[in-house]
Amino acid sequence: NSFTSWRLLLFIQFWIALMTRMAEATEGQLVLVTGASGYIANHIIKQLQEEGYRVRGTLRSLQDEDKVKRLNELCPDAAHKLELIEADLTKPDSWEPAVKDVDYVIHVASPFPHQQPKDENEPIKTAVDGTQAILKACMAAKSIKRVVMTSSSVAVGYGAGHDPNKVFNEEDWTDPEKLDAYGKSKTMAEKAAWDYVKELPDEDKIELAVINPGYVMGPAVNGTQCSSMEVIKRLMERSMPFVPKLNFAIVDVRDVATAHIKAMTLPEASGKRHLLVNTNMWMRDIAQTLAKVFKQQGYNVPTTNCPNPMLYIAGLFDKGVKMIIPQCGKIHKFDNSRMKNVLGIEPRDAKDTLIDMAYSLIEAGYIKKSKKYKGPHAAAEEAQEEKKEAGKKEGEESEEKAKENGDVKEEEEDDLKKEKDGETDDKAEIKKEEEEKKSEEKNEEKSDDKSEDKNDEKTEETPAEK
Repeated sequence: NSFTSWRLLLFIQFWIALMTRMAEATEGQLVLVTGASGYIANHIIKQLQEEGYRVRGTLRSLQDEDKVKRLNELCPDAAHKLELIEADLTKPDSWEPAVKDVDYVIHVASPFPHQQPKDENEPIKTAVDGTQAILKACMAAKSIKRVVMTSSSVAVGYGAGHDPNKVFNEEDWTDPEKLDAYGKSKTMAEKAAWDYVKELPDEDKIELAVINPGYVMGPAVNGTQCSSMEVIKRLMERSMPFVPKLNFAIVDVRDVATAHIKAMTLPEASGKRHLLVNTNMWMRDIAQTLAKVFKQQGYNVPTTNCPNPMLYIAGLFDKGVKMIIPQCGKIHKFDNSRMKNVLGIEPRDAKDTLIDMAYSLIEAGYIKKSKKYKGPHAAAEEAQEEKKEAGKKEGEESEEKAKENGDVKEEEEDDLKKEKDGETDDKAEIKKEEEEKKSEEKNEEKSDDKSEDKNDEKTEETPAEK
């Protein structure tokens, strides 16, 4: 009983803390999101504004009118207008005004080289130094309740020395020695963040939570570009006739955004890493999922695996292909129990993630519209209609089957009735025969008795004869 009471008390305390944090959010708590123009950051900003937070986003330059316009259109009905400010990972002094009066910081900004840089130390230095500069500014501000940092599953389960059959969790760390520049920058920047927070004196401690997403996919909002869109784009446009044997630990960008916000507010998320993964999918499975929906809309998606020799040859002419060759045939599995149990996130269907992403890229113009293209709404209506028709057909078949079963049952009941009636007739006939037989036997007995009486009369002497 005492154990149950303790658990109940703990749950009540947790619920009160959660409700308090949520109430604070509705009062307009200010959240700083770094790298505001990025794919993940766009979704985070949109969800924050929808939940009533005041949001300040950072851009390297406010002169980019297109980026500014897109960001302001993320949530047009927001209670608080999005605030934008210039800040750069390579300029430490730019972060002090960025974090002023801020309650929470979601640090998403990170250098991402689309191909191997000539000097790999450049993105590593930018990521590490930029992260430390932000944390120093947060410590000096004194108003920051928590920092949520976007890392990657690359910092958990990649590199040399790992068992390929292992399921990685938050306790695992990547050996960065054999990683590319991006992998090294993510791993080393996260380590630098944990080390920095750990070394702070108690009076200056900052709460830190880290998000480690897998391969992030899902719809791009307002035409935002992202690295994962290249996979969908190549498949939809059939820029390669075969599919490389690549495996992706997929997670939806909308779930990733939600995870950042929950890691920002939930007490038990502080001081932890959080792996975000839905499922592992081979590129061929991704292609087949897309083909089922888009083939009838005029997109000839390749679904045949690419032989390795052909991939190596393609890598000689395509730097993007060359970058993926080391990962061909490898699979990285991750434990997502903390995502579900601590953050309370149940991953959405991977099929929806892929289809929604493809539609968003077509609508944004990154993938050309085919002549047969129907659009997400028309396709959804058609799918709904097909579902209704399938349900109707299934209902008719069930009804027909039930009717057939009913007819069979009626026939069986008739046969059973006839059989019973037949048995009754047989029994009546037998009974009648038995009664007739008994009657005949009685009549025979009576006849015998009469015959005996007559014989007795004949044999008896008369008095005269005597």
